Amino acid sequence: MKKISKITWGAVLIALGVIFALNALEVTDIHLFFDGWWTLFIIVPCFIGFLSEREKTSNIIGLIIGVFLLLCCQNVFGFDMLWKIAVPAIIVIIGIKLIFGAVLGDKAIKILENTKQNGEDIKVGCATFSGQNLNFNGEQFKGAELTAVFGGVKCDLTNAIIDNDCAITATSVFGGIDIIVPDNINIKINSNSIFGGVSEKNRRPNVQGAVTLYINATCIFGGVEIK
Repeated sequence: MKKISKITWGAVLIALGVIFALNALEVTDIHLFFDGWWTLFIIVPCFIGFLSEREKTSNIIGLIIGVFLLLCCQNVFGFDMLWKIAVPAIIVIIGIKLIFGAVLGDKAIKILENTKQNGEDIKVGCATFSGQNLNFNGEQFKGAELTAVFGGVKCDLTNAIIDNDCAITATSVFGGIDIIVPDNINIKINSNSIFGGVSEKNRRPNVQGAVTLYINATCIFGGVEIK
């Protein structure tokens, strides 16, 4: 997905460069600074993010805001319509996202609840205005609950012993969480994010017959990175 982002940005920059050059040579007379041109600084990044990032919600919201502001600058709508149309649409999108996130995230939550009921150990990592590293080198891993608030948490499962399906809940609020996962397990991610998101640095194909790590991530102006 990063490749798509780079290609798209590259195409945008090339197009701008060609237009500036042709205008300077008086071959064309393309006016780039139209009414509301500044909204492109909202629309273009959100569009690229929509194409390239796993988390779509914040990019959709950004696109709605950017397009609506552009239409207002073009006198298609009045700015007073922002509160009548755009804001309700954004609220509905967030509501739908939360509902679907809660339904799809049940698997990870159920696994952790069953693990606790069986008396097995669930690791807890919490960083508030600080950082915390969790390393499971040679340890049996059953699950973890990670929280970062204006801080960072690193969870390293590279050498952990994972025999059965397990789960992690990761909550990041103005913070960051890194989860390092071995190559021999499958990953299923559910993301409930608003102006934040989950990124998987090296996406891998499913391993037939391997155990699965379920990750339920909630990001608010924060991020979770799977490595």
